[in-house]
Amino acid sequence: MSLPPRRKQPKDLPKLPLSVFTPPNTGTQESFALPPSPSALHPAQVIDANVVSKDVNYSQWKKEAGQALGSKIRGVVLALPGAELESALKDLKTSTKESQVISFIIPFELEKPDPAIETLLSTSTVATSLSTIFKKSSPEAIEGLTWALKRGRTVDIDIQATLSDSLLEGFEDLIAKATAGLEVVPPIVLSNILPPPLNLDLPIVKLMNHPTYLAFQSQVAALSLIPQVCVKFLPPDWDAPTPQTPFPGSPVEAADTQQINEWKRRIKMYLSPVMEAFGYERIIFGSSPSSSSKGASNVGDWYEIARESLAELGIEQAFVDGVFYGNAEKVYSKKAEKS
Repeated sequence: MSLPPRRKQPKDLPKLPLSVFTPPNTGTQESFALPPSPSALHPAQVIDANVVSKDVNYSQWKKEAGQALGSKIRGVVLALPGAELESALKDLKTSTKESQVISFIIPFELEKPDPAIETLLSTSTVATSLSTIFKKSSPEAIEGLTWALKRGRTVDIDIQATLSDSLLEGFEDLIAKATAGLEVVPPIVLSNILPPPLNLDLPIVKLMNHPTYLAFQSQVAALSLIPQVCVKFLPPDWDAPTPQTPFPGSPVEAADTQQINEWKRRIKMYLSPVMEAFGYERIIFGSSPSSSSKGASNVGDWYEIARESLAELGIEQAFVDGVFYGNAEKVYSKKAEKS
């Protein structure tokens, strides 16, 4: 099998035809088609692909989800501490109740995977995926990722390092060497990238031409060329809590609205180039932030901000359904594990 392509230069993004920007003929009845209203674009159902919980019933998640998200949920991808995970897998084996957990996430150390994980994988009656943290490339990291990918399971990689050009090159090399010789490469899902860690003190006007933002665009384009790679859309590490979404009918303070809009503007700045590079079929919604994040995030608040940010980009219903449900089902379900 050929290695994933390596790219040293930014990806050339598709150019829109000039006709897109040409106004309608004022002498006729022509008019631009209006995009769907963001307030009307809701996913038909939701799979939360990143639920980190201390209990198998993810009670805190249910409390925070609220009616807006809770009524739409059709599944979760659940990460539990080791002891609870073993117990949960045993309970599910004998339980007659239908569970909404479509997959468990089993963490492993990238440079030294625990062989005992093999037992968990072989005895699980539900889909199981693997997750790890990436900070630097090394021969041991290549061996560890190779081990994980050979298990044939989806592998989540939480990038907990500043993605400089040299680190990106090391990460691409890691993926290329770990996938070499594999007939089938399972999905590799990256987190802590969309949106990336950010200093909120930097004004949006300066951010647009800031070296870090330009580098982000180039790096995302390069990563998108690895066909097995997907990106998780998670609460960002912005050293601040996710803004609270007002309850329907409750008074909204101007400061609250300003903060929510500020977050959405920044999120869309990062979401837009990822959409252009990856397309909507490789972006997956999740509600728990990276373990390295310093900011708290409420499940329901993040869902609303994530949904509105995506919808305000003028996308279609199929895009929303893919990001919030369909893509996670393809990547994490038992059906995906067998494919």
